[in-house]
Amino acid sequence: MHISQPKNIPISFEVFPPKNDGEFETAFATLDKLGALKPAFISVTYGAGGSNSKKTVEIASYIQNRLQLPALAHITCVGSKKENLRDVLSSLKAAGVTRVLALRGDRPRDMTDEQYASRDFEHASDMIAYLKELEPELHIAAACYPEKHYECFSMQSDLGYLKLKQDMGAEDLISQMFFDNDYFYEFLEKARRRGITLPIHAGIMPVTSAGQLGTSISLSGATIPKAFADMIARYGDSPEDMRKAGIDYAVRQIIDLQQNGVDGIHIYTMNKPKMAAEIMEAIR
Repeated sequence: MHISQPKNIPISFEVFPPKNDGEFETAFATLDKLGALKPAFISVTYGAGGSNSKKTVEIASYIQNRLQLPALAHITCVGSKKENLRDVLSSLKAAGVTRVLALRGDRPRDMTDEQYASRDFEHASDMIAYLKELEPELHIAAACYPEKHYECFSMQSDLGYLKLKQDMGAEDLISQMFFDNDYFYEFLEKARRRGITLPIHAGIMPVTSAGQLGTSISLSGATIPKAFADMIARYGDSPEDMRKAGIDYAVRQIIDLQQNGVDGIHIYTMNKPKMAAEIMEAIR
């Protein structure tokens, strides 16, 4: 891919709400530190089956109102009945949050087959259409998969679903994590050829411990390149060295993406403000 002229590329963060109500003060302190780094926006994940919807709203409200930064609240199809979705939207609207990330979401382990089969929205595109119907002014982001969704049988099929999200009203896209930028550049070219014109933010997951090579990475479907595997093999048993190497790997990915003029970079900061600060310092 040709290197384009440098442009002001937005950098955004992702956080998750606290598991317990008693942890909100700690969460707010973390958000204060992340907010001081001036990201373009901060997205907030959503508990599977709606278990954390109130917490997502509370964290998104803090970002929007206290930090004065755009908040992007995740909402998922799994476990979201229409009435539940209306309640969440109403709470977000009352908090001044006007941006959501519409996702299918992974099925919770404790969800029965009957509950799963009776969901109102099978795909994120179905939910996007309904959200636009409810709130035409709502800004809706959607997810995309540089190496295709792990359940989809082909990239062309996956791009078809992505185009449907755009047609239903999505306004920008955030990618799943990837560890080889070439996959992202190839995906971008295919998406543009398919008529997907939305801004696409590259999702970067800094891997700072060997233990992270578990559920999140295996579920992402991301290929582990040799350079990444070598890094884990070399530093995996030394927590501090692994942390430094993982941050350095993410920084090099981000700088390359910036040099290639991508639309945006979304860092999965995992509520780690110190790590986020080190990355921002290195790329700026």
